[in-house]
Amino acid sequence: MNNIEEFDVVIVGGGPAGSFAGIFSSERKRKTAIIDKNNQICKKLLLTGKGKCNLTNMNEINDEYLSKYKNGKFLINVFYQFSNQDLYEFFEKNGLKLKIDTGKRVYPESENAEDVVKTIRKMLDRNKVKLFLKEKVIDIENLKDEFKVITDKRILKSKKIVIATGGKSFPKTGSEGDGFIFAEKFGHKIIKPCPALCGIEIKEKFLKNWQGITLKNVKVSAFLSNKKIGEEFGEVLFTHYGVSGPAILNISGDISENFEKGEIKLIINFKPALNKEILDKRLQKEIKENQNKILKNFMKNLLPSGLIYEFLLLASLDPYKKVNQLTKQERNIIIEKLLNFQLTVKKPRPFYDSMVTRGGICVDEINPKTMESKIVNNIYFAGEVIDVDGKTGGYNLQMCFSTGYVAGINA
Repeated sequence: MNNIEEFDVVIVGGGPAGSFAGIFSSERKRKTAIIDKNNQICKKLLLTGKGKCNLTNMNEINDEYLSKYKNGKFLINVFYQFSNQDLYEFFEKNGLKLKIDTGKRVYPESENAEDVVKTIRKMLDRNKVKLFLKEKVIDIENLKDEFKVITDKRILKSKKIVIATGGKSFPKTGSEGDGFIFAEKFGHKIIKPCPALCGIEIKEKFLKNWQGITLKNVKVSAFLSNKKIGEEFGEVLFTHYGVSGPAILNISGDISENFEKGEIKLIINFKPALNKEILDKRLQKEIKENQNKILKNFMKNLLPSGLIYEFLLLASLDPYKKVNQLTKQERNIIIEKLLNFQLTVKKPRPFYDSMVTRGGICVDEINPKTMESKIVNNIYFAGEVIDVDGKTGGYNLQMCFSTGYVAGINA
């Protein structure tokens, strides 16, 4: 470690945020280096969108767009400087053909995440960004007018540092929370990291019988001590451990950050388009038309068949009772269960099974116009290491690319 190489900018972490910081820092003629634990850049990106790589979402960036994020207001200036349209044009200009699906999600035309990584790597190489791969940063020291970055293989000196180490999700890709340790050392507050965009384990054992069944267009709400902490509309998938699917992934961060505060109930509304009165009228009408049907067959108009038997048992109703024998009270029980089906949260899935991390470096201590620390000059942050996380659909990668860009042009 006798030969100390000096740089203008050293970036810790070679994911989407770190790579974009490297590209745009080097475009400003800064001598730039990226250090990453993996044998290649953007290893976690290869897993996104089931390998197809959902790069961004092309919906208009407005209040609704920002509401897809925790701490979305922090991103207003970030997205103003580098928007989803800017990202789209960046990749197209550099030879990666993209396509937009009906949900405004953007993918490479090839639906291959490796093509995205190759494009990013091409830009880093073109700009002569020095890559130190398979290398772990052990410590960062502030020497007042410069920083000393100590890895397990060498020592680097740099005028500016960008920390883009990611969160704690998918630790096998190198996201082990190193950036939180470095930031805390420099005086930053760390909002406790927890899993987000993950499945939720449920206490009720009967759900194992529903494994593999999908619900579409349902509303899911989470309650802590009768206080609503989150709500989502969409698809729910029952699994061997509990529930997953887009609606559950999007509400999981709200559950994770409140998990240790008390028991959380998950409420599924199977018929969110109907209120109690309309659903009752519909039931009465269908009962008149199907008077001799037994209840478990009648319910096929209301629920996937694989759910019905347990659903009725949980409602203390006889699955073989004829519908024309249902009392008003029993009809009300069915309605209540359809609109407020209650499950008890056991715990969120662990970090190794979560797509992103909720929590991280407190955004109040970062300048959103530059991504520079408000506590220590010349340290910048980008990507998932910050306490910002988004819903499914390309929002998290857009945040990483945009914060990386802003850090890169300012570092």
